[in-house]
Amino acid sequence: MTGPRGEAAGGAPRAGRPGDGPGGDARRRVPRTDVLLRDPRLAAAVERLGQAVVKAAVREAQQRARDGRVPPERVPETALGLLPGTASGLRPVINATGVLLHTNLGRAPLSDAARQAVAEAAGPTDVELDLTTGVRARRGRSALAALRERVPAAGDVHVVNNGAAALVLAATALAADKEIVVSRGEMVEIGDGFRLPDLLVSTGARLREVGTTNRTTAADYADAIGPGTGFVLKVHPSNFRITGFTRSAEVGELAGLGVPVVVDIGSGLLAPHPALPEEPDAATQLRAGAALVTASGDKLLGGPQCGLLLGDRDLVRALARHPLARALRVDKLTLAALEATLSGPPTPTARALTADPAGLRARADRLAADLGAHGVDVRAVDSIATVGGGGAPGVELPSAALSLPEPYAAVLRTGRFPVVGRLEAGRLLLDLRAVPPADDERLARAVRSAGTEGRRA
Repeated sequence: MTGPRGEAAGGAPRAGRPGDGPGGDARRRVPRTDVLLRDPRLAAAVERLGQAVVKAAVREAQQRARDGRVPPERVPETALGLLPGTASGLRPVINATGVLLHTNLGRAPLSDAARQAVAEAAGPTDVELDLTTGVRARRGRSALAALRERVPAAGDVHVVNNGAAALVLAATALAADKEIVVSRGEMVEIGDGFRLPDLLVSTGARLREVGTTNRTTAADYADAIGPGTGFVLKVHPSNFRITGFTRSAEVGELAGLGVPVVVDIGSGLLAPHPALPEEPDAATQLRAGAALVTASGDKLLGGPQCGLLLGDRDLVRALARHPLARALRVDKLTLAALEATLSGPPTPTARALTADPAGLRARADRLAADLGAHGVDVRAVDSIATVGGGGAPGVELPSAALSLPEPYAAVLRTGRFPVVGRLEAGRLLLDLRAVPPADDERLARAVRSAGTEGRRA
């Protein structure tokens, strides 16, 4: 038993609690939430981030003070330090993996022009209004016009919310209760466990598989076509390669079979690219006779996530009028980013794809010299980058990287400015091909900070 003043029954004093002393229990001096929220700095943060986000940081700071990890008078500063940079949980990172279009890092980074377009479109816009006449207009007409201009071979174009949705819309409109003729070698899995056959069957279409895994001829397709055929589908196997004894029918061989030929090029390349001679592009497929081409906007095009449909004028307009198109439509921010990507300057993806290997090595040498002068165990090395994002499988892009001890990986990944690299042969490589030169100093600061943390540990 204890007495009213905390003494044991025999008069012996009770053991002290953390913070007891001349000033009393420190936990009682932790500022109240309402008092903290009146701090001008935290009040300004509420306006920027919202009350829920700021209150969560305040409560965490209060708990740290109650646990004795910070003094009560430091609670406001601790709360400020816990606040995120934005109200979103997404954090910007430096992609030093050497994978230009890293799916886990959001694929293509938007250009400055596209980012500015998104910011301007965030408020009220004329997305479906003709300001001259004051009447309703086609949604995203200027973005669609920019896409048509980039691919003159397309009779018309339409945009949906991602590449898979583009194929689903085509299958639903053209082949519900009908057959889609497709090669067994093109029945791909598109990532995260989603398989093309499952996607197509979900639309009500039936799949008619032809050929074999490694060889499918135009005659195989012709033998399978009948009254119940909706269309012939050609799929670019963009995340793997089959080599050796292989054969694949070309679009030009299939265009005369009497049914539409739909080509899913996947990667979003609109025209031939000298660095990717084997990657299919929309313009070439349309000129070869494809009735419809589908692609993604956030891969080699370098734009926002969306699905592109390009092809025969009447066919594309029928797809745009299909009821499912309403469920798959894109928002105004995507349309703004897409238009700026199509009509603006070269995208970060385009610049990374054509970066000069000698220039990359020079950057790596400069960064390594700077970091070495700060005591970092680092060296510049040659590297190999890849396109990624389901594009250009097997294509190697000469690059340069910073080589660091493996423990840097976790510290950089969880730091204030996250940097994501790749582990290779027991070292962390920070490949520079996907890192814009403007981010070199930020990258160097992150590495210096990680080195300081490592020495403290």
